Amino acid sequence: MVKSPKISASHEPGGLIVHISGLLPSLSPAEQRVARLVVSDPADAARRTITDLATAAETSEATVIRFCRSVGMDGYPQLRIRLAAEAARRVEPPDARVVGGDIPPGADLAQIIATIAFNDARAVEETAEQLDPAVCEQVVEAIVGAGRIEVYGAGASGFVASDFQQKLHRIGRMAFYFPDVHTALTSAALLGKGDIAVGISHSGTTSDVIEVLEQARSRGAGTVALTNFPRSPITDVADFVLTTAARETTYRSGAMASRLAQLTVIDCLFVGVAARNRARARRALEVTADAVRARRVGPGRRRG
Repeated sequence: MVKSPKISASHEPGGLIVHISGLLPSLSPAEQRVARLVVSDPADAARRTITDLATAAETSEATVIRFCRSVGMDGYPQLRIRLAAEAARRVEPPDARVVGGDIPPGADLAQIIATIAFNDARAVEETAEQLDPAVCEQVVEAIVGAGRIEVYGAGASGFVASDFQQKLHRIGRMAFYFPDVHTALTSAALLGKGDIAVGISHSGTTSDVIEVLEQARSRGAGTVALTNFPRSPITDVADFVLTTAARETTYRSGAMASRLAQLTVIDCLFVGVAARNRARARRALEVTADAVRARRVGPGRRRG
């Protein structure tokens, strides 16, 4: 298998801000300060001279130029043009000061609801915009042809991994999810050519998931990584890389917007797999639904 290519800023799907956000952890600390200014307010950054931006980021003009090159730009003029275009296409809600940013201290529940709804919706939309259909197609093909599918994730990503396993299992695919890393490692050691291992990690740095993918790959299985950061360590052990575009707010790091973005990708893959044999998938879904229908409480029936 051929690893999916890295995306450069000259043709990144989903927009420049999504691209920069995904690369942020791989940048130097000084470059990260520049990146955060750019991501938080593209329009303001586009209006600044290189000296102004460097001063605001408490760094040097040379660092700003290094940042431009790190994200695939030829220099600062190109960055300003791209940021201006990005700002023009982004539509913020009326109360963008609250809704478009983080949850401020003292925010009332209405502001919290608006912020969460906006950021969650944006995570799903931007994930869909930057998702590479060609790579998704390759992953679907690999899953359809796999003899065995194993899905791995830890923490919040573990819930997504479990959801994917359950979806695949319901349409008759031989899929497994192991929340315990020891069980996951021993199972991955039994995979081989023609099998597929899917690792889900928002940060792309979760050692448990990386080690399991590495084990599966060493046995000849194909590997898929789903992460928010295309230069994170998990991509080094993946044949195919799929990315999300989620930015967390206060109290929500690695848990909410990221999970919704991951589920968006998982649902796309699941429907893609199911669509390859609609009749078989439909029959499997009907049979499994019938198997649990009697466990539901009907109208007028009270539980003991």
